[in-house]
Amino acid sequence: MHLHLDPVGGVAGDMFAAALLDAWPGHAEPLRAALARLDLPPGVAASAERFDDGVLAGRRFLVSPPERDAHHRAFRDIRAMLLGSALEPEVAQRAVAIFAVLAEAEGRVHGVPAEDVSFHEVGAWDSIVDIVAAAFLVEALGPCTWSVAPVPIGSGRVRTAHGELPVPPPATALLLQGFPVHDDGRPGERTTPTGAAILRHLAPGHGMPRGIFALGRVGHGFGTKRFKGISNILRVAAFEPLGAGDASLARDEVGVIRFEVDDQPAEDLAVGLERLRAMPGVLDALQAPAFGKKGRMVAQVQVLARADAIEAVAAACLAETSTLGLRIERAERRILAREAATRDDSAGGAVRVKTATRPDGSRTAKAEMDDVAAAGDHAARTRLRRRVEDA
Repeated sequence: MHLHLDPVGGVAGDMFAAALLDAWPGHAEPLRAALARLDLPPGVAASAERFDDGVLAGRRFLVSPPERDAHHRAFRDIRAMLLGSALEPEVAQRAVAIFAVLAEAEGRVHGVPAEDVSFHEVGAWDSIVDIVAAAFLVEALGPCTWSVAPVPIGSGRVRTAHGELPVPPPATALLLQGFPVHDDGRPGERTTPTGAAILRHLAPGHGMPRGIFALGRVGHGFGTKRFKGISNILRVAAFEPLGAGDASLARDEVGVIRFEVDDQPAEDLAVGLERLRAMPGVLDALQAPAFGKKGRMVAQVQVLARADAIEAVAAACLAETSTLGLRIERAERRILAREAATRDDSAGGAVRVKTATRPDGSRTAKAEMDDVAAAGDHAARTRLRRRVEDA
């Protein structure tokens, strides 16, 4: 499943939770049960209420305030509370990951380590519940890909515990770096730090992926503000690729980074490409010879990276090679279901074998060449490979 976020009015933690609950109302009761495991203070309760603004209908995610709340909480304390709670471990860890993204941004803004960041508005119980709800719902939906339309940037000033800050606030601006944004002329804070942290955590693609899809559920999550001439909603739309029932194929999104090099020694380029291949998030790095301008020989390079690693890998490409520019695009990837196993051959050696399931249900196997190489000459290697692949 692919989920596309359309921030018509903006992005906030409560809008994100409300949009998903509007599209999947069946998750409301399990979410309420999960939040009860947080040991919320007296007075705090969350609900997804139906709402319409006279134009569109959807839901609001409302959190009632506690009887008293200090608001100021250190990141380390929130992390300890979440990890020590009775929440499902995956939910707690995802909520901590969202807070960690926000703590990193706040730390950069204020010049302190993320570990020492103290949250003010985001430390309030409503923000904590919003983030836990977001983490729970993302986990409940299971594996899927995400994309987001351009995010409204807003304008003006916003009152915070640090005084008046420009819109978007500094931490929000850091979290939105690299995202497509736009100004629709409506002032005010359109994307909150919590909403920006959720986006950064999801690492969505920018716009719908390629291909033909079946449109499924649609949900509208309302914010608390009202804007003239526009509904203050975050819309989520679910899409299934046509033919997605094929269990032998998995789909995800990758970054494809291409560039040419014509002035870097071959041995140094080889070192740079090996360092790129060793980077977290890099799936492969290929090079091929070609002729460039003035008949010069060039190396064409293509690097595949996970979608959440594109920016880091692009920076490394510029650092490890002499290229002056990159071409970057996102592409859908389809992957055959595969298994890895170790098989013993008749000579008593162990050979790693990767088995793939084809769309027609047939299975193919490929022996790891590093394990086959010690078998002897070409004929011996061929015999060993056939034995373990046919086993």
